[in-house]
Amino acid sequence: MIGGAGERSLGVESIARSEADGGLAHTPEPPYWAVIFSARRNRRPGDQFDETDKRMMALAARQPGYLGVETASTDIGITVSYWADEESIAAWKRNADHAFAQYEGRTRWYDAYELRIARVERAHSFVRDGQ
Repeated sequence: MIGGAGERSLGVESIARSEADGGLAHTPEPPYWAVIFSARRNRRPGDQFDETDKRMMALAARQPGYLGVETASTDIGITVSYWADEESIAAWKRNADHAFAQYEGRTRWYDAYELRIARVERAHSFVRDGQ
């Protein structure tokens, strides 16, 4: 995840979020898995990145084992997706549409990226009263 409670940057987004939750993913009690994708974009007008990104977010949300996602972007984009188990992550990696988007990322959209997969053992939440 990005920062600790109260340290998340503006622009954090989550699929199927409500206005009350500030865009944070709602995950179950651990353990579960996090896929952390950090990237430096190669921005070009008309490159179809934004359209593909929205399509991939919606497609991932329909995959078995998907739990949620949070994204933030400034100079570096960071997306953390949450999954029930490693098998769900592997199935998402093998998805044909996702595989093509990965290819496009390596050939057109990213100057560099890092992908990390981690098991979440503990998680803590904070919501200010009245928020």
